[in-house]
Amino acid sequence: MPTVISTDVLIVGAGVAGLWLNARLRRLGYSTVLVERASLGGEQTLKSQGIIHGGAKYALHGALTGASEAIADMPRRWREALAGNGELDLAGVRLLSEAHYLWSPGTLAGNLTSFFASKAVRGRVDQVKGEQLPPALQDRAFKGKVYRLAELVIDVPSLLNKLAELAGDSLLAAETIEPLNDNGELAGLRVDGREIRAQRVVLSAGAGNAALLEALGLSQPAMQRRPLHMVMAKGASLKPLYAHCLGGGPKPRITVTSHPAADGQWVWYLGGDLAEADGVAREPEAQIAAAKKEVGNLLPWIDLSQVRWATVRIDRAEPAQSGLVRPDNAFLAEQQRLLVGWPTKLALAPDFSDRVLANLERDGIKPAGLAALPDLPRPPMALPVWEQLLP
Repeated sequence: MPTVISTDVLIVGAGVAGLWLNARLRRLGYSTVLVERASLGGEQTLKSQGIIHGGAKYALHGALTGASEAIADMPRRWREALAGNGELDLAGVRLLSEAHYLWSPGTLAGNLTSFFASKAVRGRVDQVKGEQLPPALQDRAFKGKVYRLAELVIDVPSLLNKLAELAGDSLLAAETIEPLNDNGELAGLRVDGREIRAQRVVLSAGAGNAALLEALGLSQPAMQRRPLHMVMAKGASLKPLYAHCLGGGPKPRITVTSHPAADGQWVWYLGGDLAEADGVAREPEAQIAAAKKEVGNLLPWIDLSQVRWATVRIDRAEPAQSGLVRPDNAFLAEQQRLLVGWPTKLALAPDFSDRVLANLERDGIKPAGLAALPDLPRPPMALPVWEQLLP
């Protein structure tokens, strides 16, 4: 006889959205099972830059967008969790930087004046100079201006390890996932022969949601993919830098985060406009050449001669939007017992869990209490992309 498991909430997809939701539900007393077909955080989560955005970069020209408002409270919620007194206890997760920075390589453009006065950033942006500058910008040749944002940068591998610890015995590695129906309605999922019955099934598998929906015979909610072509640089000459470099357009010219490699060196992870439209169209060699030129122009005092380079392509999976625009909030769609969603950004994982909890509360689904699960095969932890490509 196949194993039968009953649980309050069955979650598929162990990126940051699924892991955060799982930990939050368990803390509230709900029984959960979290299914993952590959590795923990191995797709979009570990390929993110770890920035807990507060909306600043979405208001670069003073226009306070819906995204600016929706994400504004995320740094506070993450700080509380990292301090051990928030909705989750994430004490022990490594914080790479207490702040992210806006960096202008020359004089600020006139149209940025309204940005500094906007509601999105008022009281949360301070100019820094001298020893307060990020280490990579502490050079006599640097002539730009730098502004400190109240946005954290976290070590994503450390975050995933903590969330996996909070998951307890609820994690389940899977190969095959099939619908489990009663009288034509979804009652749970059959995972490698195990029947898992749940009051709610949540799909939080990022790009994997599309295939899961197809397996369930559904075409909605529709998903879009917005591609990126990120660049990584690793070398002894690189010092920590966490900053958006401002350009003339509405997006950062380049966004840099720095990540500790296993061998003690720093890896620069480069996104922003560099990684978007033109960058997506380039082959890896051409993208690396463009990144070298950009870094050389912006930071000419840094010796790049011994730096090693690699690129990684990412498909940001999101709910379909008109014109492939970026969604403002986490997203959740409902269809009877099935909930399907995307956080749309690492920082919005708490917002995603809010939406699931609101559904449970509305429908009167109360925690049944944590119960011991059978010994389940556990999915492996993913290896950071820079360790894979720049060992």
